[in-house]
Amino acid sequence: MTVLILTCEQDVTADMVVAELDRGAVPVVRLDPADLPGPVALSGEYVRGTFRGHLSVGGRLVSMGGLRSVWIRRPGAAASHAAEASDWLTEESAQALYGMLRSTDARWMNHPDAARRARHKPWQLSLAQRCGLPVPATLITTFPQAARDFADRFPDLVVKPVSGAHPQEPPRAVPTSRVAPDTDFAAVAFGPTLLQRRVVKRADIRLTCVGERMFAARKTVAPDADPDEVDVRFATSSALWQPVDTPSSVAAGVRTYLREAGLAFGAFDFAEDAEGMWWFLECNQSGQFGFVQIESGQPIAAAVADWLAAPPPPGPRPNGARAWAMEGH
Repeated sequence: MTVLILTCEQDVTADMVVAELDRGAVPVVRLDPADLPGPVALSGEYVRGTFRGHLSVGGRLVSMGGLRSVWIRRPGAAASHAAEASDWLTEESAQALYGMLRSTDARWMNHPDAARRARHKPWQLSLAQRCGLPVPATLITTFPQAARDFADRFPDLVVKPVSGAHPQEPPRAVPTSRVAPDTDFAAVAFGPTLLQRRVVKRADIRLTCVGERMFAARKTVAPDADPDEVDVRFATSSALWQPVDTPSSVAAGVRTYLREAGLAFGAFDFAEDAEGMWWFLECNQSGQFGFVQIESGQPIAAAVADWLAAPPPPGPRPNGARAWAMEGH
């Protein structure tokens, strides 16, 4: 049976997993929904109570009934590469592709419904709290006075986007930034603003979860580091990511988070304070892990490949976003 990977053309992280699947002689097909219609074609029929679907990628015909798993990695918007691209064609193509894939028995990493919900940062914060993960005091508001009151209670704040990357092409990362002490907050009225208590951290933690497997990596923050460098993605530190054990309380909370979110994969970011507490910042349901694997030596790509290649468990298959979230260890 075949593994289907939905991602853009240039994706080094996906390349690492494809290499692992190739080493295991697992059939794999990789496509970008942006190429549908065109280099990617599809067909599906629903006749006499059965569904039969096929995908054509680079001249290779693949039966949807023969898919063992689907990895939604970093796909482009459906039909965005079409000669006559339009919002209508994108919606039609996305409905056709993802609707047909939902008609199969393939396992998902991650199911599109679960992944869509998991992107919402306010929902992430609420779920993390319910799962017992420490969350820094956070405010999301368009009320300037609420922001001023929050800053009075928590004078050392950072500001970050609610939605993540800026939706330009290619997407632009928007860094988390420290809030100046004399900020007026009047501009909060023009758009939702996420303010969060700054964790004075001694390390950044990236916890990559694949099914039940956890790979925690730690990047130390120098004692003399600039306190305004709050975003590890833009910090000037030369420290490398190193493997580290996950505290049992964090592991338990993360397992509950993944189960409740219906996710088979999650890349968690934590800030470790001076007392060693891991503060939850966010969970990216399709986060990068190549840079962590390269520096830490952790076999994350192999774990993803193992999950995607694992046979389905015996017995009846449940439906919905949680159906295969925590299986395929």
